[in-house]
Amino acid sequence: MNADTAASATRPSTAADTRARILAAASELFYSHGIRATSADRVIEQVGLTKVTFYRHFRTKSDLVVAYLQAQADAERGWIQNLRRTGDPAGSLRAIAAGLGAASCSPGFRGCAFINAAAEFARDDDPVRLAVDAHRRWMLGELASIAAEAKVGDAEAAARQLMMLRDGAMVSGYLDGPAAVAASLEAAFLSIVGVAAPA
Repeated sequence: MNADTAASATRPSTAADTRARILAAASELFYSHGIRATSADRVIEQVGLTKVTFYRHFRTKSDLVVAYLQAQADAERGWIQNLRRTGDPAGSLRAIAAGLGAASCSPGFRGCAFINAAAEFARDDDPVRLAVDAHRRWMLGELASIAAEAKVGDAEAAARQLMMLRDGAMVSGYLDGPAAVAASLEAAFLSIVGVAAPA
């Protein structure tokens, strides 16, 4: 152990470190076991801190759930933006289809975090549901942008169809392999924007 490692091992956690640890534990538990099935006490126990410390960072469990969804949204937005090929809508959709195929068939995959949360929080004005809706609006906007690049007549209608296919791929991952999911999703995506799938 060098001097820097020893210093970091003895350095007390910052508030940001503690918040990140709480959020990481909650994210794992919420995604694996469900949001309502995971109590704040279970998160507190997993992180190994006091209730006072927990509630200093998240006043309510709802605040923690919203933070979890915002972190998921940030990750998914970064992923989608990284896959976008400006001026090449077919390339964007192929990359997204391949990524969704791989993700939905990966070990530990439990479906879309936002669909799962919406299933548990049905009330439209619940802060959790508002966080879900905000991310899905962003996703629809991205898909509409891709459809507009493909010169689709009604980009918003196409985006809703692309979103429905994306949601369905999340379920297909339980049943098929990544190559099959990706290929089917790619063909369906491209048919919506009027691009022929490669032979």
